[in-house]
Amino acid sequence: MNFFRGVMGGQAAGPQPTGAETIQKLCDRVASSTLLEDRRDAVRALKSLSKKYRMEVGTQAMDHLINILQTDRSDSEILGYALDTMYNIICNDEEEEQDESEDETAQKQADDLGAKFTEAFIQDPEHITLLLTMLEEFDFHVRWPAVKLLTALLRNQCVQLQSIILVSPMGVSRLMDLLADSREVIRNDGLLLLQQLTKSNAAIQKIVAFENAFERLLDIITEEGSSDGGIVVEDCLLLLRNLLKNNSSNQNFFKEGSFIQRMRPWFEVGDDNSGWSAQKVTNLHLMLQLVRVMVSPVNSPGATASCQRSMYQCGLLQQLCTILMATGVPADILTETINTVSEVIRGSQINQDYFASVNAPSNPPRPAIVVLLMSMVNERQPFVLRCAVLYCFQCFLYKNQKGQGEIVATLLPSTIDANSISAGQLLCGGLFSADSLSNWCASVALAHALQDNLTQKEQLLRVQLATSLGKPPVSLLQQCTNILSQGDKISRRVSKGSKVQTRVGLLMLLCTWINNCPIAVTHFLHNQENVPFLTAQISENLGEDERLVQGLCALLLGICIYYNDNSLENYTKEKLKQLIEKRIGKENFVEKLGFVTKHELYSRAAQKPQPVFPSPDQMLFDHEFTKLVKELEGVITKAVHKSSEDEKKEEEVKKTLEQHDNIVTQYKELIREQDSKIQELKEQVSSLTTQTEQMQATMTQQQSQIQQHKDQYNILKLKLGKENSSQASITLGDGAHVNGVQTEEATQLREEMEELRSQHALLQTQLGEKDAIINSLRSERSQPTDGDTAGSDNAELLKELELLRSQVQSQAAEIGQMKSDNADLLRRAETESSSDFPSDATKTAELESRLAAQTSEVERLKEEVQGLTGGREQLEQQTASATSSAAILKAEMAKLEAELLESKKEQDDLLMLLADQDQKIQSLRKRLKDLGETVDDEDELDTRDQTDEDDEDED
Repeated sequence: MNFFRGVMGGQAAGPQPTGAETIQKLCDRVASSTLLEDRRDAVRALKSLSKKYRMEVGTQAMDHLINILQTDRSDSEILGYALDTMYNIICNDEEEEQDESEDETAQKQADDLGAKFTEAFIQDPEHITLLLTMLEEFDFHVRWPAVKLLTALLRNQCVQLQSIILVSPMGVSRLMDLLADSREVIRNDGLLLLQQLTKSNAAIQKIVAFENAFERLLDIITEEGSSDGGIVVEDCLLLLRNLLKNNSSNQNFFKEGSFIQRMRPWFEVGDDNSGWSAQKVTNLHLMLQLVRVMVSPVNSPGATASCQRSMYQCGLLQQLCTILMATGVPADILTETINTVSEVIRGSQINQDYFASVNAPSNPPRPAIVVLLMSMVNERQPFVLRCAVLYCFQCFLYKNQKGQGEIVATLLPSTIDANSISAGQLLCGGLFSADSLSNWCASVALAHALQDNLTQKEQLLRVQLATSLGKPPVSLLQQCTNILSQGDKISRRVSKGSKVQTRVGLLMLLCTWINNCPIAVTHFLHNQENVPFLTAQISENLGEDERLVQGLCALLLGICIYYNDNSLENYTKEKLKQLIEKRIGKENFVEKLGFVTKHELYSRAAQKPQPVFPSPDQMLFDHEFTKLVKELEGVITKAVHKSSEDEKKEEEVKKTLEQHDNIVTQYKELIREQDSKIQELKEQVSSLTTQTEQMQATMTQQQSQIQQHKDQYNILKLKLGKENSSQASITLGDGAHVNGVQTEEATQLREEMEELRSQHALLQTQLGEKDAIINSLRSERSQPTDGDTAGSDNAELLKELELLRSQVQSQAAEIGQMKSDNADLLRRAETESSSDFPSDATKTAELESRLAAQTSEVERLKEEVQGLTGGREQLEQQTASATSSAAILKAEMAKLEAELLESKKEQDDLLMLLADQDQKIQSLRKRLKDLGETVDDEDELDTRDQTDEDDEDED
């Protein structure tokens, strides 16, 4: 006991042992003690010394502590002490390290110590498996230290530990069970553990997601109060970001699981937005980042479009726009909200249309776009907010020709409203303001209104600006070039760096404007001062800051050459190239053109669409403009070096190719039309075949019904003959019985007549259906059909009609036979009645009255039989008419067959001609390649693929 008293702070006689000696004795006691209480006390003592003597405890006690974890599984208390001790020696506690160390070297040594002990612990993967099994213990004193120890190990050696946990059976599942623990401390530390575990490991991220992580995390966020919650909500959001960022599988699972809809309540902010806590700002910032992760431009276009559609349908976009237009929102939240709305609407037409309809709650109401642009051109607004507004405007116009037209329309004279502020007015104001950053932002924004839209480039040429009183208005294009050429005035007004920023913005606008627009090129060259200004700028030897302006001037002049339609005699392609060769030199021109892509800020802007700059003076390049430079640099270089003869040859080849392409296009359209006609004919033949099969089935059913009626009739006929033969031996006392038999026979006759009547109606209905089919065949005879199939169908139809006519005739004969049998029966009944009852007058009168009634009934049946006979004759006439119609259709089908064969022959000729044209095109392409021209292989592949598809359709 003196030993432990000395360790725990008690007084002992003699010299005090050092810390290392005490730790050595404790380790010996842990290893040698047979009593659990002694080992528990020794481990408790090691825990108390582990923070102060971290190096000594880690070096001497690590193996003993691991052995405790393996052997003393039944005692939760000693397990907890051992896990806490290991956590103390592995974890790098920043606060304590800061207190103990006075310089960075000591701090680095402490970090290396934790990494060293971590590496020693994970050398055996079984140690990690042992810790994972500890997580199954429900005891708080075991489970919580195990969670903290695993988190510390992940912080020090994340990649190695991820690999071990990934291959461990049920490893990730055991960690996911921590989120379901009812003790918040364990659950919250479990969130921290999963954050470390899911960093930069897509495989673990997928496993965690499919362990129902999204559902559990969203439930925790809701329970904690969403954006108003505490640090737990922040941890959940960080874990969600780890699971979703750059993981398309998890993003798709999140969307398919309808979890996007559950994000909408996060952004329901009240009218009173005062008093935002720091934690709420952090939570809402992370929530906005999660939305951006789902619609990031780096994701696949299909996945992004699907998420954008879901966000609009569930009302998430509407909620974000509400925050955007709300008052009292902190600046950083407003900036992030603008960026989030930008990416939600980017490239989505329905979302862009909705955003265009959003109005700010002002009097009078103004469009949200106008309110945002007012912030962008206001130099008093924060720099990051102005960048966010520019990004929002760019995303609104991205692949949105309708929106581009609406913005340009606000600049046209016919649509300007003097009583309201429009987007075009704000852009023009920013374009010519004294603030260079406003100049640059307005130039880039206006360039995006013209991006890949030839119509709006031509419309913008109509814009006229009033410069001053008493002077005529000038065009917007002319005013931009005037500002460029008046460098001295700009230098006097702004600093050197700001002048460069303004000129770069205007040059990017002009390059985007005249690119792929020969009319705009003509307008630009029409000003006699523009070309001399550009050549002077390119030929001068300016400083490092002006090199970018020189490169952009070279790019602008190159675009004037490449898209020149030679409509101006003084500035044709050839004359401009001669001017470059004399004033600048071709090699020097190409070198100056390369200054653009070699600039250090060019590659940074080309990485992602969002304009993110550390400071305003580095705001020089736009992302879309970098793509334009990459596209034009090569073609401009070739155009400058190309001779006039090569250009003439290229023009001739291009014209020839265009002519051949037009011919090929016409033949393709003709073949498509013929293919569609053939497909229609095939569908008609299939429909007729189906109808014929249905008719055959109906005829078979009718034949079986007629046969059944014949059998029933024969049975009744035999029965009636037997009853008549038995009546000759009936005596006088059986007279009443005879009358009863005759009554029953009359009843049977009536039933048979009803059956015959129904059969007659059925036959008439069937004949009407045949006539309808014949009429439909007549109406379709003008359309080409398969001759062989149609001919066989008509032959079968004629056979069916002949069979139906023979059936009608046989049934009519049967009806006549029944008439004669009924007459014989009546005569027999009259004879028997008069001979059997001569003496009984009363009975005779009664029999006569009954016989008279039966006779009238038989006469009525005779009349109905006559009516059926007339119907039979009418059916025979209709059958004859149908036969003649079928013969006519047969002749028409033969004619259609001949026309179809002629059409197939004509199509074969067209295919031969198309093959010849393809060979000519290949030869011309080969000539172009021999001449050193770049030939677009995609057109060639498209032509071959289309020819192959046509051949397959023909087969």
